[in-house]
Amino acid sequence: KSYILSINYYKKITSFLVVDPSIIFLFIFHPKPFTNEKLIVNHILPLKVLVGGISVFFADFLLSGVQISSLLSGIILVVVIILINFTIKPLIVLLTLPISLITFGLFLLVINAVVVLLAAELTPGFSVDGFWWALAFALILSVINSVLGVSLDSSN
Repeated sequence: KSYILSINYYKKITSFLVVDPSIIFLFIFHPKPFTNEKLIVNHILPLKVLVGGISVFFADFLLSGVQISSLLSGIILVVVIILINFTIKPLIVLLTLPISLITFGLFLLVINAVVVLLAAELTPGFSVDGFWWALAFALILSVINSVLGVSLDSSN
């Protein structure tokens, strides 16, 4: 399969990128070319926020060490986690690759907990009582998102 983009396809992509610049990350990290760009912009990003919101509030319900003060704080939290996963997390994973290999990938759980702690610092109305609560929150988020089929990571 060839992943070379035609000029027309490139024009279609750039015409909707002006509307939503965050789709650039989806285009860069997506394993295959998009066939329907409007579907990506109009359905996948809001779907990630919706499913992420459901999983965040469910994890908040299950864990006493995690507090979300309002619906708006939960939605902001999901957006912050998505942005951290797009920008900072790939760099952290790259820098900690040797320790991740030594621990057979278990160190990625620590990285996910650090992402949750960073999101707690950046999001008003969201607090985590410590590292272990952040780790539990990240695990519950991962399980729920994998069951529902939507990832808050940059690969989808």
